Amino acid sequence: MAHFAKINEQNKVLTVLYANDRDVQNEDGVETESVGQAYLEQHNNWPAHLWIQTSYNTSKNQHLKGGTPLRGNYAGTGMTWDSENQIFWHEKPYASWVKNIPTASWKSPIGDAPALTSEQQSEVDAGTHFWKYNWNEDNQTWDLTNSII
Repeated sequence: MAHFAKINEQNKVLTVLYANDRDVQNEDGVETESVGQAYLEQHNNWPAHLWIQTSYNTSKNQHLKGGTPLRGNYAGTGMTWDSENQIFWHEKPYASWVKNIPTASWKSPIGDAPALTSEQQSEVDAGTHFWKYNWNEDNQTWDLTNSII
């Protein structure tokens, strides 16, 4: 079963459909995106070039079953297709964040959140505290918060 994202001219994902294997295979029995696109155009009245194949098993440019990742992330409604980088992007979480192409994910302009100290992590593990870093867009910092459980 092959999955395809239906996108509009602005590269927004409108929906994701699947096609049976026989509907995406060429005459040699090999799954081919262009065959699937032609099939979907014919049966869904939407231009072939606006159907982009996506992999249910791909997230953050990793294949969840050890295979070859396809297009960064499995497409979902509201995501954006980036044809230049061949990646489906989730909504940008903050205005300042930038694309991290190798991981097909968004990254803060100062990098990842700091790690918790071993003491903080042991409190989280024990279930007595909930330490967490949250992005502060106004200050462009990772702010540490704590909730006592």
